[in-house]
Amino acid sequence: MSSPLLPTIESPADVKALPEDRLPELAEEIRKELIRVLSDENPQSVGGHLGPNLGVVELTLALHRVFETPSDKFLFDVSHQGYVHKLLTGRRSRFHTIRQYEGLNGFLLRSESEHDCYGAGHAGTALSAALGMAVARDLRGSQEHVVCVAGDAAFTCGVSYEALNNVSEQTRRLIVVLNDNEWSIAKNVGAIASYFNKIATHPTYTHLHEKAAQFIEAIGGRGAKEFAHRIEAGVKNLIFPSVIFEELGLRYYGPIDGHDIPLLIRTFEFLKTQNEPVLLHILTQKGRGYAPAMEQPDKFHGLGRFEPVTGKTQPTSSPTYSEIFGKTLAKIAESNNKICAITGAMPGGTGLSHFAKAHPARYFDVGIAEEHAALFASGLATQGFKPFLAIYSTFMQRAYDMILHDIALQNLNVALCMDRGGLSGDDGPTHHGLFDIGYLRHVPGLVQMQPKDEEEFADMLWTMANYHSGPIAIRYPRGVGTGAIPKPHPKLLEIGKAEVLQHGTQVALFGLGNFCAVAVETARLLEAEGVSAAVINPRWIKPLDTATLEFFARSVDVVCTLEDHVLHNGFGCAVMEHLNEAQIPTPVVRIGWPDQFIEHGSQEILREKHGLTARAAAAKILSRLASKNRPGISSGSVA
Repeated sequence: MSSPLLPTIESPADVKALPEDRLPELAEEIRKELIRVLSDENPQSVGGHLGPNLGVVELTLALHRVFETPSDKFLFDVSHQGYVHKLLTGRRSRFHTIRQYEGLNGFLLRSESEHDCYGAGHAGTALSAALGMAVARDLRGSQEHVVCVAGDAAFTCGVSYEALNNVSEQTRRLIVVLNDNEWSIAKNVGAIASYFNKIATHPTYTHLHEKAAQFIEAIGGRGAKEFAHRIEAGVKNLIFPSVIFEELGLRYYGPIDGHDIPLLIRTFEFLKTQNEPVLLHILTQKGRGYAPAMEQPDKFHGLGRFEPVTGKTQPTSSPTYSEIFGKTLAKIAESNNKICAITGAMPGGTGLSHFAKAHPARYFDVGIAEEHAALFASGLATQGFKPFLAIYSTFMQRAYDMILHDIALQNLNVALCMDRGGLSGDDGPTHHGLFDIGYLRHVPGLVQMQPKDEEEFADMLWTMANYHSGPIAIRYPRGVGTGAIPKPHPKLLEIGKAEVLQHGTQVALFGLGNFCAVAVETARLLEAEGVSAAVINPRWIKPLDTATLEFFARSVDVVCTLEDHVLHNGFGCAVMEHLNEAQIPTPVVRIGWPDQFIEHGSQEILREKHGLTARAAAAKILSRLASKNRPGISSGSVA
């Protein structure tokens, strides 16, 4: 029995040194390591993107066999499928820490390794960045290769086509790998997905394995140059008529088997010799080698800890905000046939799979195309419908111009539903929803809110659906909340009216959304120190309940705002701005995220580190109260 290979891999040079016939053996060891580290077999595991990485094992091995990083550049679109790349580039010993605080990031990160030439976390970015790198290479006259690996879902992004429109005009050499597995997070939808399927099922593809065998046999002991001549002639027979990439100036090759290591290696060796932009279409299986992931590709795209044999995950004790959103909206839509639901390739993540099942004719998955989704919603709204646009906060910012210019300017009746509003924990800075208050609260005429718990969330959805006309937005956190059960019949909330949870005479705590619970705990700590604290659930970011704010600001010594958002241009800023305009000098203590990109890690660790806890809030308030009562110290606002 041969000794394990993976422990011997410390760099891409070790991959190159292995006999080629042992690479499939290494591929299977990598798959076992992925499953082990991301499952509960690893006590430290917080889960991760298992399915996408199982699908690119052979591809990543072939890339590192043929190319030379860091001089050659690999760009992975989104880069959640970069775990195998991390294993092969000196990070194997730390791989068990992936997505944990101070461990490896779940995406590629330039600061993490010289082999990560480009950091990403959102779809559709790699082609444009790769083109920029290729042009930079051409300008300085160097010879490195630039390889962009993009899944088929990336080609539902408009920005991908903006890049493709420029490739042939701006560089003489670029390799694009279309990794076609028919999935993004959910099953891919739309004409582009159908087009790729048509290519893959074309009759010429049935001869793929026969052709591949001929190509490999052709190289024999001869050099790559002669092989290149033969493979070019053979691959041309596989080109699908009128392939869109050929029309855009990229030579198209494929589709080929993305799990055939020898074929991938020979093909990349051939593509290295080409002095024109090329696109290689490979077919892979998401979740390959692990039955639970192949049976449920959407579930295993990204998940928490799971049992490695069965793939079962630990069920949550309460329904998540996403589940409540999908079920509540589906119920509301039973009595309102104008309600439509739109998402961008995330029916499961947003909870809209429940709506899709109940109202299939009014449910729309537009793929990873947030800008289109917002414009599509605008068109529906002009015709009297009420579209609910459900997109994660971090992805909604991609549609900012459409929100401002198309939805708000025309005062259209569109509901923006921002899942993962707040810290997203283990996914890190590309996925934290910490900026949406800032990019929305200055938009004229747009109403914005955040619920303190699940019951209030259902009430807000009911209010959005039935008692408001015009642009309106709601942000809500990832996962479960307090466990508050929505009422059978949601109630109408008065827009712009806060909820006073308890009165107090010295401090007024305005705890927005999920930080209302932090405000309640802060009040308890203050009261233990003899400080009387009021607790207010603001509900509304815009319009502010200025009457309630002014009442408390005039009657207490310190106002404190708490929010799951960056402090700059956040809810606390709105409070300070209004008090300044009203000429109320009461100092404001703001609790929120600092002016920096927040790293990945658990909610508890990151809140503790950055001072977003009840204990930290109480300490700040007590310090401010002490300074306010000390002679000669001004009472300006602090963060």
